[in-house]
Amino acid sequence: MAAFSDWPRICPLGVDGFLISFDNRLSESANRAALAFRDALDRAGWPGVEETSTSLASAYLRFDPQAQNHAALQAKLESLLSSRDWYAENLPGGRRLWHIPTVYGTDLAPQLEEAAIAAGLTVDQAVTSISQTRVRVQTIGFAPGQPYLGQLPPCWDIPRQTKLTDKVPAGALVVAIRQLVLFSVTTPTGWRHIGQTAFRLFRPEADMPFALRPGDEVLFTPTTPERLAMMKAGDPDGGATSGPLS
Repeated sequence: MAAFSDWPRICPLGVDGFLISFDNRLSESANRAALAFRDALDRAGWPGVEETSTSLASAYLRFDPQAQNHAALQAKLESLLSSRDWYAENLPGGRRLWHIPTVYGTDLAPQLEEAAIAAGLTVDQAVTSISQTRVRVQTIGFAPGQPYLGQLPPCWDIPRQTKLTDKVPAGALVVAIRQLVLFSVTTPTGWRHIGQTAFRLFRPEADMPFALRPGDEVLFTPTTPERLAMMKAGDPDGGATSGPLS
């Protein structure tokens, strides 16, 4: 189990929810545990469970109190939680590996050099480091379909900016605290804008409106502004490709 005896823990949320937390901070093992535990909840198919989801280091369950007794459900959760070492559990099946074309730097992503300096790298080293690191979708949040991805090598444990950037566009790739965020909407941010994609994350017209799912993995492959513009035309994936992860 976790290195600290306080984890994992089960916390009731109101009359119809439970939060199962595996740490109070992000780590690879805590995120793995959250994803694996949520998958086990879904496969268990317990009566009255209406929703499950994950955050960076926790799983959430919402249930119908008229269909499921609160104390009985908590007992089931405690039994499942103690059944195995979730921190070493395999990640869920059905995940995909994405290759997403990305323009690094240029006028499209003007804070690459600033981020590289903060990481103690040259611009070329920064692009190599980011583009060759396969990152996991750790959670979806903040905006519809928007992934938090990581973890990056330790040199990328750089802070957020002290002031907000007024606006970055949808498809912007930003970095801070060993994580990447790929923005699904145009928004202000305190993270540094290092890359630009043409990948459309939120597709409300589709049967599955979120293009990426927690547990998917991504490589942000370098491309040029000219090629990105060509790939963007009429393609919601912006030239991205994907395949199943074993």
